[in-house]
Amino acid sequence: MRLLVFFDLPVVGREQKRAYVLFRRFLLKDGYDMMQWSVYARLINGIDRLEKHRKRLKAHLPPEGSIRCLAVSEKQFASIEILVGVVKKQEKVINADQLLLI
Repeated sequence: MRLLVFFDLPVVGREQKRAYVLFRRFLLKDGYDMMQWSVYARLINGIDRLEKHRKRLKAHLPPEGSIRCLAVSEKQFASIEILVGVVKKQEKVINADQLLLI
């Protein structure tokens, strides 16, 4: 299962930029990979872990902006079609059956 996080955060003022940077750093430290600008994904094993990571997201929300999360099965995630661009290294080799150590 994958947990996708989509966000749109304001970065006009100094405090807003700081909130954006802190949220993005949290995502990276928590094991999310950037799929594209403001779209991050993380591999999750089971419903219990899903709830754990949803709670962690809620605990690190910035005060402003729009943040959404979506859980999809590995089969649904694998059906993503790239219309423009190239497949990133992480997308080529990471799936639910294997892990990549970089």
